Amino acid sequence: MAAFRNISAYKFTPLADLPALRTRVLTSADALHLKGTVLLSPEGINVFVAGRDDDVAAFVARLHTVPGLDDLVIKDSASHAQPFGHMRVKIKREIIAFGVPGIDPARKPSPKLSPQRLKEWLDEGRPVTLLDTRNDYEVALGTFRGALPAGIARFRDFPAAVRRLPPELKEQPIVMFCTGGIRCEKAGPFMQQEGFREVFQLDGGILNYFAQCGGEHYHGECFVFDERVGLDPALRETGAAPADATRITGDVTP
Repeated sequence: MAAFRNISAYKFTPLADLPALRTRVLTSADALHLKGTVLLSPEGINVFVAGRDDDVAAFVARLHTVPGLDDLVIKDSASHAQPFGHMRVKIKREIIAFGVPGIDPARKPSPKLSPQRLKEWLDEGRPVTLLDTRNDYEVALGTFRGALPAGIARFRDFPAAVRRLPPELKEQPIVMFCTGGIRCEKAGPFMQQEGFREVFQLDGGILNYFAQCGGEHYHGECFVFDERVGLDPALRETGAAPADATRITGDVTP
């Protein structure tokens, strides 16, 4: 039985008094012997921590008491070792760095597509473009079969990559995906803003697809931003080596 419970979660929701919230979250995490990173910003929260099951459950319960986070959705996986070296709680301008003003996932989201519905579409051979919004070194470890990679080194490069896409894609259905969904929360509204008419984001990203549908239509592993590096469709650590270890510092995201 795995010794550690790993969780990831995010929510776009207005958060106030961030210094006090940072102290509250860090104090709770330290008291429960958790390690990982929590990002706080005026636009929301991004969580990826690990610890013993009861301690993680207590931490999640405390997060749910924060105004606006009562329905924070948690994604789970397990590991035999602690995949994080430290516990950090940081205040940032954005919980996922994008750098485009006016993108507001909390109020103006793009439509979500469930993993089950995406699998149905792929089983049917429905014509759709799968757009991988992740960085090149993540794509190298695994992606959906036939997916179109964004061709970026970091998520801040995504807007320029969108503007290089063939114009005819603006009239065709696109399902974008990332690790846990957070990047698509910003990528989707941006693409709509750029004139793409049928944009969907895979709800919960690759990890949710694995949890709900397994590995069908997917080739390889899913890169994760901790010492496990890669997870297979059963959400088990693969022991993969990073495709480019020097790049694993920027887009820390579930």
